[in-house]
Amino acid sequence: MGLTKCYILQNSNFQSMVFWKTYLNLQDSIIMVKKVIVIGSGFAGIASAAMLAKKGYEVTVLEKNNSLGGRARQLVKEGYYFDMGPSWYWMPEIFDDFFKQFDKKATDFYELERLDPSYRVYFGQEDIVDIPASLDGVFQLFEKIETGSSKGLKKFLEEAKYKYEVGMGEFVNKPSLSIFEFVDMRILKSLFKMQLLTSITNHIKQFTSNKKLLSLLEFPVLFLGAKPQDTPALYSMMNYSDIVLGTWYPKGGMYSVVKAMVKVAEEQGVKFLVNENVEKINVKNGNAVSVTSNGKEILADIVVGAADYAHVEQQLLDKEYRRYSPKYWDTRKLAPSCLLYYLGLDKKMENILHHTLFFDSDFDKHASEIYDTPMWPTDPLLYTSCPSQNDPSLAPPGKDIMFVLIPVAVDLVDTKEIRERYLDMALDRIEKRLGQSIRAHIVVKESYAYTDFIKDYNSLKGNAYGLANTLFQTAFLKPSMKSKKVKNLYYTGQLTVPGPGVPPCLISGQVVANLIEKETK
Repeated sequence: MGLTKCYILQNSNFQSMVFWKTYLNLQDSIIMVKKVIVIGSGFAGIASAAMLAKKGYEVTVLEKNNSLGGRARQLVKEGYYFDMGPSWYWMPEIFDDFFKQFDKKATDFYELERLDPSYRVYFGQEDIVDIPASLDGVFQLFEKIETGSSKGLKKFLEEAKYKYEVGMGEFVNKPSLSIFEFVDMRILKSLFKMQLLTSITNHIKQFTSNKKLLSLLEFPVLFLGAKPQDTPALYSMMNYSDIVLGTWYPKGGMYSVVKAMVKVAEEQGVKFLVNENVEKINVKNGNAVSVTSNGKEILADIVVGAADYAHVEQQLLDKEYRRYSPKYWDTRKLAPSCLLYYLGLDKKMENILHHTLFFDSDFDKHASEIYDTPMWPTDPLLYTSCPSQNDPSLAPPGKDIMFVLIPVAVDLVDTKEIRERYLDMALDRIEKRLGQSIRAHIVVKESYAYTDFIKDYNSLKGNAYGLANTLFQTAFLKPSMKSKKVKNLYYTGQLTVPGPGVPPCLISGQVVANLIEKETK
């Protein structure tokens, strides 16, 4: 009795399979390896590519820019190393869960340090709050600011823990293609306790009326892209991540995470190509059959849009294959854009932490100038990161890097003069609060804003964080992970589920990979 042979054919279609099966022997097995093209190499794109390759697909990632990482790229200039985008490492277990699927740990690739204090907040010149890493330290801090508030904080965190465990354990791993994914008594009961219909602001006010404590507890939802008054109390889970799970730092910066994920993906067989500007997704008989990149056609059995969703759908597909209208995208509520500065200093800074928030201006006014009456802010809140304080490898010996971020509205006029004016405004505030000179020590200066987000990432209206996590842009109410009109076209990243932020994008890539396997393998 002869052995049955197994032939693995790559880049094959049905007709070639029939030919080869006839040529070889009808009793022999033919295994077709489906070819996947992933457009974009941000966290979601790399995660989806790695997972799909592990599942047996042949995966190629096409990146528009000259380096990998999407918004998490690295800028290197004159010996200074800057993370261009994400700088907060929260929810460490999400990273661990990703690497665990490849029998790895995050610490196999980079050293992790829990920051203590987690970050510093300036409410005024002499009004400074350092957030301790320990939970007991946070309780003591709250008591110092408002007697009796630690009791309310404990109850608040108990509820936040429930939301975090259910939200991250149940909801974020759903592709959210339909409301029926959530029609289950256990899930419906959970949804009620998740407080989707209450704002995070009103929820926090049940536990404290102190304005300073309100600001501290509202801060984490700024990453979600909406005013706290418009963000569901569900997202108090972010407070649990902040206060209980802590703020961490991967040595080498967030780009260390990108490099680690790329290495894992390449070990699975993923091929990464940079400087590949995808111009079109070619559709035949309702299926994406190839993409056109830099004028050349690249065949595909499955296409994953991990670049900006609106750009992929509205610019890369012919009109008949678009699920959403231009009006749909124009009316989406977007997270803010950012005005960013990357500064290389010829000295070490004093009295500064890794992360510092400057809440010494009117929070509500700045928020209104982002969301209600979009305009360049009058007196904005600021965020600075000085990671070389913890990681000297990011700058030449005896020197520092500083990252300055100002949240701004999307779709604004962006000029060199405006950027210079806001840098001066920011440095005035920072120098005053820190009591030391910065301007005179800047040897490297780069800025990044609205027009750069569009040019480099094809970002919808120049947004930095994706869609705002409002009630009507949550779960199945977000743009769908699966094309309705092209059978083998899928989407992942911050404009689809579960939403903006590095951990959600990591999850998004894994969710779309599981969905593709379920539907196509």
